[in-house]
Amino acid sequence: MQLGYALGKVAQPGDVYCLLGELGAGKTALAQGIGRGLGINEQISSPTFTLINEYHGRLPFFHMDLYRISRLEEGEELGLTEYFGGQGLCVVEWPQVVAALIPADILQLDFSVKDTVRTIKLTGYGVRSREIIKEVTNIVGPKH
Repeated sequence: MQLGYALGKVAQPGDVYCLLGELGAGKTALAQGIGRGLGINEQISSPTFTLINEYHGRLPFFHMDLYRISRLEEGEELGLTEYFGGQGLCVVEWPQVVAALIPADILQLDFSVKDTVRTIKLTGYGVRSREIIKEVTNIVGPKH
C-alpha cells in the first residue's frame, strides 16, 4: 500500500504502469494504494470482468486487467491506445498480450511471492519511468 500510495502521488498525465505477476501476487492491492495516492476515496476493485475501471482523483485513473484478453485485436477493439498517453494514469495488469499497443516509456512492476514474502521489482523503460523510480525511492526508500 505504501509503494502504491507513493506511485499515485508522483503520477503524471500519460504515465503507464505495467504490473506483471501471478494471480494473488498483490497487483490489485498495489492499484488500491495508487488510487489513495491519487486522492480517490472510492473502493478500487479488480476490473477482471469489466476489463477497465475508471476513477477520478487528482488525475483520471484507468485500472486495466487484461487477463481475459487473448489477442492483440481485442485490445485494439477496446480502444486501449486512446487511454495511453492521455490525460490520466494507466495501470495495466497482464499487459503481455497487448504489449505492441503500449508506449515504450513505461514503469514495469514485477511481482513475485516466495513463502510469505512479496517482492516488487521496478524497471523504468524510458526517461519518465526512470524519474518515477527516483521520486518513489525518495518517498519510501530503496528497499521498501
